[in-house]
Formats: sequence, C-alpha cells, structure tokens
Amino acid sequence: MAESIVTVFLEKLTDLLSQEAFLLSRVEEQVKLLSSELEWMRLFLKDADAKRRYDPRIKLWVSQIRDVTYEAEDVIDGFMFEMNHQQQGSLKCLKFLKLRFVHKLESRIREINTKIEKIMANKSRYGVETLPAASSSNEVVPQKEKRAPIVEDINVVGIQEDAKSVKQKLLNGEMRRAVVSIVGMGGLGKTTLAKKVYNDNDASNALIYTIRELLLGVAVCVRILSEEERSKMNESELGNRLRDYLTTKKYLIVMDDMWRNEAWDRLGLYFPDSVNGSRVLITSRNKEIGLYADPQTIPHELSFLTEEESWELFLKKIFLAGSANAVCPRELEELGKKIVANCGGLPLAIVVLGGLLSRKEKTPLSWQKVLDSLTWHLNQGPDSCLGVLALSYNDMPYYLKSCFLYCGLFPEDSEIRTDKLILLWVAEGFIQRRGEEIAEDVAEDHLQELVHRSMIQVADRDFDGRVMSCRMHDLLRDLAISEAKDTKFFEGYESIDSRSPVSVRRLTIHQGKKTNSEHLHTSRSLRSIICFSKCFQKNILRSLHRRVKLLTVLDLERMPISSVPEGIGELIHLKYLCLRGTRIKSLPSSIGHLTNLQTLDFGSTLIEIIPSTIWKLHHLRYLNGQGVVSSQSVIDKCRDGPLSVDNLTNLQSLGLRAGSWCCGEGLGKLIELRELTIAWTRIAQTKNHGFSESVKKLTALQSLCLCPALGGDMLTLPHLLPFSDHTCLYHLNLSGRLERFPDEIEFYPPNLISLKLQCWNIIEQDPMVTLEKLPNLRFLGLSLYSSMLKKMVCTSGGFQQLETLDLWSLKELKELIVEEGAMPDLKDLVIGNCPEMKRVSHGLLQRKNLQHLRLYDFSPELIDELSRIEGEDPERIRLATTHGWRHTAS
Repeated sequence: MAESIVTVFLEKLTDLLSQEAFLLSRVEEQVKLLSSELEWMRLFLKDADAKRRYDPRIKLWVSQIRDVTYEAEDVIDGFMFEMNHQQQGSLKCLKFLKLRFVHKLESRIREINTKIEKIMANKSRYGVETLPAASSSNEVVPQKEKRAPIVEDINVVGIQEDAKSVKQKLLNGEMRRAVVSIVGMGGLGKTTLAKKVYNDNDASNALIYTIRELLLGVAVCVRILSEEERSKMNESELGNRLRDYLTTKKYLIVMDDMWRNEAWDRLGLYFPDSVNGSRVLITSRNKEIGLYADPQTIPHELSFLTEEESWELFLKKIFLAGSANAVCPRELEELGKKIVANCGGLPLAIVVLGGLLSRKEKTPLSWQKVLDSLTWHLNQGPDSCLGVLALSYNDMPYYLKSCFLYCGLFPEDSEIRTDKLILLWVAEGFIQRRGEEIAEDVAEDHLQELVHRSMIQVADRDFDGRVMSCRMHDLLRDLAISEAKDTKFFEGYESIDSRSPVSVRRLTIHQGKKTNSEHLHTSRSLRSIICFSKCFQKNILRSLHRRVKLLTVLDLERMPISSVPEGIGELIHLKYLCLRGTRIKSLPSSIGHLTNLQTLDFGSTLIEIIPSTIWKLHHLRYLNGQGVVSSQSVIDKCRDGPLSVDNLTNLQSLGLRAGSWCCGEGLGKLIELRELTIAWTRIAQTKNHGFSESVKKLTALQSLCLCPALGGDMLTLPHLLPFSDHTCLYHLNLSGRLERFPDEIEFYPPNLISLKLQCWNIIEQDPMVTLEKLPNLRFLGLSLYSSMLKKMVCTSGGFQQLETLDLWSLKELKELIVEEGAMPDLKDLVIGNCPEMKRVSHGLLQRKNLQHLRLYDFSPELIDELSRIEGEDPERIRLATTHGWRHTAS
C-alpha cells in the first residue's frame, strides 16, 4: 500500500512542479530532491509491503515511508491553500506573505528530506537492506485489456444437493407461512445458494438492507405504490400497506444475511400467514436466527466443499472457465492439490486463489512460489482465509490496491454504483495517466481487473456488458478494512468524535449518533469525508472549511442538510462534491473558487437558481443537476451572469434541466462529452435554436437521454438530425412528443445497443419494420401512448441480437407475431398495459433462450391462450405472480 501512496504523491508532485513552476521556483531544488528520494524508496516498497505483516522491522520502515509521504503532501497542499487564501490581500501585503510562506515551505521540505535520509539509513543499519528492488515491469500501468464479461454461475460447484434440499423445504406442501433459513460461516456460498434457489423458483426478490428499504423494495416489486407514496411513507405505513396486499397473495421473499433477531421481529409483522403456502427464505451466519424466525423448520446448514468439489472449482476458475472438462497439466497437479488443501473447502478462498493463479504462468516454479507464500500466510490458526485473501491483495499491482481498499469504505452488503466509484477513484488521484486514454476508461479497466481477480463481485451489468454495480464479500471487506486501518488509508466511524485519529486520511461515517463538527480539529490531515449516516448534523458545513482545509472529497449524498455556506469556496483542493438528494435550495457563488473541482452533483435537490460562477469550473468532468424535486425549479436562470457551458470543455457527463444554455453553439463545443441527459422543459420548447446542430457535433457521445422534466410528459422534443456519425452512441432514450416518429434506419446510431422510445405521437405504421434492422440492438423499450397499431410483426432474420423486449401502453395492439428466425437470443419479454392483446406467437414460449415472460394488465383471452400453450395449471399461474402473469424458464 505504501508503494501506491508514494506513487500517487510523486505524480501529484510532478504535476505541481509543472503547473506552479513560478510559485515553487525558490524551493525547486528541495522539491526535486524530495522527489528523487521517494523514487528510490518506491523501488523497494512492492516486496516490503507484502512482508511487513510478518517482520516488525519492515513494518516500521514501511510505516515511516508512508508517514513521511503524507507529511510532505500535507506541507505542499497546505502551502497552496495558504497562498490561495491570501490572494485577497493588497499586492504589498501579498508579496510579503508570499516570501514568508515560501521560506516556511523550504524549511519544512528540508526537514522532510532529512527525515528521509534517516529512514534510508535505518534500512541498512537495522538489517532491512536485504529487500530487493522491484522490477521495472511492475512500475507502469499495463496496456488496456478488454475481457469478456465474467459469468459467475459457471463457478458454482457442490451445491446441487443443497439447492434440492432447500427447494424441498420451500415446496413441502405446508400451507402455513414457513421461514426457510440457510446458515453457515462467511464465504461458504449462502447467497449463491439462495440465488440459485430463487432463480429456479418463481419469486419476488428483495435483497435490501434496512427495514424501510426492504419493505419499499418489496412494495416496488409488486407495484402497489405511486412515486409520491414511495418518498412519503414511513416504515409502519409501508409495512401495513404491504401486509394488506400480501394477505391475498402467495409469495416468496428472499432476505440475505440477517444478523439480528430484532430485525425479524420488525419484518415478520408485515409478512402475513394466510395459510396458502407462502415462504420466506433467509440466509444468516447465525443458526439461532433461523430457529428464532421459525422454530418448526430446521435451518439448512451449508458444509464445506469436499476435496473433489474443491478441486473441480479450482480447475474451473483457472482452466477453461465454463468447461466441464477442465484439466490440470500433470506437472502441476500435485502442487495444485496442495494449494487447494490449504483452502479448507471454503469456496471464497478457492475462487480468490484461482483468480490469482489464473494470471500466473502455468509452470511448477510459479505455482511453487505461490504455495510457499501460501503456507507462510496460512500458518496462523483461525484467520487462515484472511491469509489467502491477503496473498491476492499483496499480489496486486500498486494501482489496484488503493482502488480495492476504497471499496471497503462503503457499508457492509451495500451495492456500489460503479459510476460513482469511478468518479471517486479519479478524484482521489488513484488513476494514473495511460497514453491518450481518459481517466474514466482507465478506471473502468481497473474495475474489470478487480472483478477478474475475484476481489469484487458483479451485482449488475448493462446490456453492453459494462458493470453497473458491484459488491464486496464480507471477508474481503474485512481484509480491506484491516489493511486500511493499518496503513491509515481510511477509518470508519459512527460519527466524528474525539476518538478519530489525527492522521486519518479518509473518514467514512456510517449509521450512528450525531456527527459533531467541533471534533473535526482532530483530523487536520483529512482528505475525504464520505457519509452514509443520516444523523449527520445539518450545520456541520458552517465550520468545515476552517477545520479541514485540505479536503479532496466531500460526499454528502442524501444527508439532511439544507444549505451550503459561502466558505466552502475556500476548499481549493476539493475535486469531488456530491450534494445529491439533500435539501439545499441554492449554491453559493463562491463555488466558482473550487477551480480543481472535477465532480459536482446536486441532482434531486431543491435548487432553483444556480450561480453563474459554476461555468468557471474548467476542470469539471461530471456535472449533474437533474431530477430536482421542486416543480418550480428554473435552472434556466442564473445569478450574476449568463448561463453558458462554453468553458466546460473537459466535461465527460452532463445532466441538467433544459434551458437557454441549449441554444447556440455552446453545447457543440463539448466535444469530449460522453453522456448527455437533458430534462426537457416548456421553456426549452421555445429556446432550442441550434440544439440539433450542437448534438450533431458531439460524436463522442455514448449515451443520450432527452426526457420530460417534472410534470412535462406531453412536451415536444426538438428536431433531431440523423445519428449516422455517432458511431460510439450505444444508448438512446427519447421521451416526449416527437416532431415525427423516426422510421428511417438512417436516423439511428449504427452501433446502437439500447433504445428506449416513449412518445405520444399517433403511430399507424409498425415500427418493427425499421427497428428490427438495427444489427447490435440488445434492449428495446417501446411505450407508444397514442399508437393505433393493432399488430406488430418481427420478421425472420430481424433483431438478431435482441435480448430484452419491453412493450408498454400500446392500447390498441391485439397481436405480436414473431416469425421463426427472429429474435433468436431473446431472454426477457415484458408486455404491460396492452389490454386488447389476445395473441403472442406460439413459438416464443418454446425458445430455448427465453428466461422470463411478464405480462401486466392483460386480457382474459391472452391468459387462456398462454395456459394452453404452456400446459400450466391455471391455479399455479394465478398464484405464481403478484401483478399479472410471469413465466420463468426452468
């Protein structure tokens, strides 16, 4: 980890010398000496980092390097802060202060260089000099590597009998509401088993982690709440509404990783026992929780994998992933079985080790080295699995270690949005330059590499294969937290208080007592505050800029704050500011002083007017102001100047309410833009001159969404020119009244993957005639509210890559015909609010790839038709769903 810390600081130092050459000219010699000494130290750190756990001399030496690097960073950043703070003074005063600060900086750096000399001398004096220098191949970021999406299901081994046993308990014929539990230690595969059972049975999934969110998740699944009710109802109101609804239904609800009996006490109240065979499936590390929830049902206890199962899983992870005939070379078999034996049948340990070895040379020497290190790591009793995980962590290149540890900041069992995670990595400085690639692309490759190494798990993927969200296994998160605390990388607290260490760099605040700003003086070197606790005091920001001057990241998403003080403009090092979902109504004009800001997110707030100074933030890469709660918001207005995006030429992602900024040529200058989301307004209908021409110039776009702002469903969208030049535009979402429905193939981007059209145009011609010709389309969502179509036909050879078809609100549609040879890869078919539909092609249900068919607000004729085709028992069909008819492939 120290290697990563030193590397990140060295790159920062290089950039600073280039950008502030005049300011630092008087101390250039000392700064270059500092850089040179740290470069030498870095060469020895890769091996030292791995060995510090077991050699106190190495641990002390590494910690001294880390601390002196942090100290140097604080000194230089503090100097830049003070210089910026004094800019408001008179020129004479400024000149005097500048000389004083420069002299102080030179003195401090000289002291640091002296410390470094002593640290290097101690390396030899106390016998640490045997550490080899790392090879140059480990010092550079590897070239961009594209990998096929990982299919975790192929690694499932040894749970077939477990799945059969759990399913028997779920389907044993008992009419009472039973609670079936899967119990065992972390890493055994409880969640994997629950997921397999769920996918083999028709059910409603609710893997949510707080009581209210779990209830809300179930309520959303069964579609019993309006958008307004979702945000206003408390836990009790949600629970009562859900209980009333479930009373007449047969249901299966899955809850993952339950820790407390009290949680079941609160949840069980809302899952009624209507004596109709309903089930609740839970997983827990504690057998007693399963017995507490249902004393009549014996919990299913997961056992460790057998030697044969462990070996099979090991081979699948390393050789021929997905193949049933994975074979280990004879010369590696003995070594491989010794490695597997050390895993003790724990699936997580085997998968992680397999991920490590899959990247190694398939030679006895390479595997022997891993085995030797493994024995070293595993010779200390009960924490052997953490030793295995630590081996994989130590084997990571330096640029991945910070990214991995950062995932441990997030709450246990949380699903981490990867778009947010990548922005945080970039802001923290973890992502180094790699040729001409943009930082976000490099970060996405790092994410894929962590997935490939089995250090994080994919929670959800987009249709183009990109990871949308991820999560950490409990044991891996434990490892990250342990390592982070040991290296002062971050600390997690229920609040900021007097116990917070002075030298902590990052602070994550989880659910707990009120956070008091008076305690922030204990963390003057703090660089990041990331909050997940809604107990965060709303007035904490008032003095934040005086107490924590060097902040780089401030994440207050969904915190109960209502204002942002003018003093926030003094946090000149700030690169990431998230205020999404807060109650703030305005941004201070001083925000224009945050010249290093890369991410500004004030979406879903109450902001009505934004300051014109926001357009000075030339380094912005991500700007989100969409989804404001107030229907009176007028983002088109701007305080103290015009609204313009001309200067934000580094933007990668932009999401705003439409306004005058859409006019003219300003938008067309954002040629680096990859994501553009505009909430269309009535004002924009009259102020969109030049909009189409600007969009035409944005050929780097990967995603474009034009949708109505709050209360603007019937708005007319601007005329759009054909997207034939947008070869990178993969996602297109148009919602509103179109000038005319686009029925020419030339209108659509040539490589389109996902298309969502919601329009109020009167449509008489079948759009499938055009859309089925899109060669790369995988998702198609059509909501045609004024359509007059009575029949849709997908002809043979059409939609060759389509995986999901989502049809809504075609009120006159009676028939969907899919000819043989059309949609060969279709997996999901959703049809909703098509009350006149009486027929779906018989061949659809016989498709081997079709996994889910969901119908909502259907006609009685259609359900009779489907029952005859599928040969299902009508009673089972009625009970198998909560809001319509749902078929899941076996």
